[in-house]
Amino acid sequence: MFPCWSDGPRPTGRDVPPCAGWVGPTALLCLYGFCSTVRPIEPFLTEFLTGGDKNLTTRQVRVGSFMGVVRITDFAWMRTRGLRLTFFMTPPVTRQVFPVWTYSSLVLLAPVLLLTDALRYKPAIVLQGLTCVTAFLLLILGSGVRSAQAAFFFYSVAMATDVAYFSYIYTLVPPGYYQRATSYVKGAVLLGNAVGSLLGQLLVSLGGVSLLWLAFLTLVFLSVALITSCFLPMPKSGLFPAGAPPAQQGASGGGTQTSERWTVPTWVQSVKTTMRRLASDCQECYSSVGVVFFCVWAATGRCGFYQVVGYVQVLWAHIQPHNASAYNGGVDAISTLTGAAGTVAVGHVSLEWSTWGELVLGGSTFLLAVALFLMDWTGSVGVSYACFFLFKTLYMPLTAICS
Repeated sequence: MFPCWSDGPRPTGRDVPPCAGWVGPTALLCLYGFCSTVRPIEPFLTEFLTGGDKNLTTRQVRVGSFMGVVRITDFAWMRTRGLRLTFFMTPPVTRQVFPVWTYSSLVLLAPVLLLTDALRYKPAIVLQGLTCVTAFLLLILGSGVRSAQAAFFFYSVAMATDVAYFSYIYTLVPPGYYQRATSYVKGAVLLGNAVGSLLGQLLVSLGGVSLLWLAFLTLVFLSVALITSCFLPMPKSGLFPAGAPPAQQGASGGGTQTSERWTVPTWVQSVKTTMRRLASDCQECYSSVGVVFFCVWAATGRCGFYQVVGYVQVLWAHIQPHNASAYNGGVDAISTLTGAAGTVAVGHVSLEWSTWGELVLGGSTFLLAVALFLMDWTGSVGVSYACFFLFKTLYMPLTAICS
C-alpha cells in the first residue's frame, strides 16, 4: 500500500510515449505478470527439495559429542562404524532454507520500496525477472543447503520487487484508466498462478512428469518473462514527484542549466526531498484511525499469508500418507480461482465499508484463524487441503477490501 497523494502534481498521460499509449505497456506488463507466475514447480517445491533430485531430507544428528547436519546417505556409513546416532527431526529445508526466504524479504522490503521509484520502476521489474531466473537456476543446477539458501535469497529479492510490478503501470497510464489497467494486471497474475499450479498438478498426476522437469518448465516461463520485461517502456517520471535532477530542472526553467550534471550532493538532496515528501504523505494519510487499522491488517495479513503459503507444503509432507498422491497443485489452483472470483465479487458489493468494514475483517480473520488451527490440529491431509482452500479463498477478497 502506498501513501496517498497530497496537493502536489499527480502523474498524467503526458509522459506516456506516443507510440505506446496505455494499451501497449499494459499488455506487456500483463504478459510479464502471467509468465512470471506460471511456476508449475511451486506447489511441489518442498517435495522437490526433499526428494531424490536434491536429497535435502537430512536430519540433525548427534554422534558422541558432535552435533551437526548430515545427509541420509551418510547414515549407513556411520552405522557401520558402530557410532551411536541420536536423530533430531529438523530438516534443513525447514530450519535453514525457508527462513532465508522469510527474513530476507522482510529486510529488503523497505530499501526496495525507496529505490523502486528512484530507478523509475522498469529496472526493478527487470531485476525481478533476473533474480527469479537466477533462483531457479541455482535450484536446478546447485546442490546442498548453501545453494538452496542462495536460491531462496534471490527469490526473496524477486518477491520484494513486487511493488515495482504493481506500481509501474500508474507511471504510464492516464488516471482515467487506472481501474481498468489494475484489473488487467491483477487478473494476469492470478491467471498465471492458477495455470501454473494446475499445469503442475496435471503433469505430475496424469503425465508422470518428474519434479525436475517441472523446475525446467518453470525456468522457461521465467525466462520469457525476463525477455518481456526488457521491452517495457521507461517512464519519464516516478509516482512521487520529488527531487528531479538539476538537468531536468534547468530544462524546465529556460534551458540555462541543461548541461549541469547530477552530482552526488544534489542526488543526496533529492533523496532528502523525497523522504520529506514521503513523511508528509504518511502524516496526511495515517491521521485517520480507520486507515491505520486497515493498513496494519493489510501488512500483518500479507506477512501471515506468505508464511502459510511458504510452510504449508512442509505440513502436508508431514501428514501425507506414504505413497499417496499429492494434490498440492490442484488445491492451490482452485483456491486461487475462487479467491479471484471473491475479489471480483467484492468490487460489486454495495456496502458501506467505512461502517461495516471492520466487522467484516474481524469476522473473516476469526475464520482464517480457525482454518489455520484445524490445519495444524488435524492428521488428515484432506482436511488440511480443505482448510487451506478456505484460508486462501477468504484472504484474497479481504485484501481487496483493505485496498
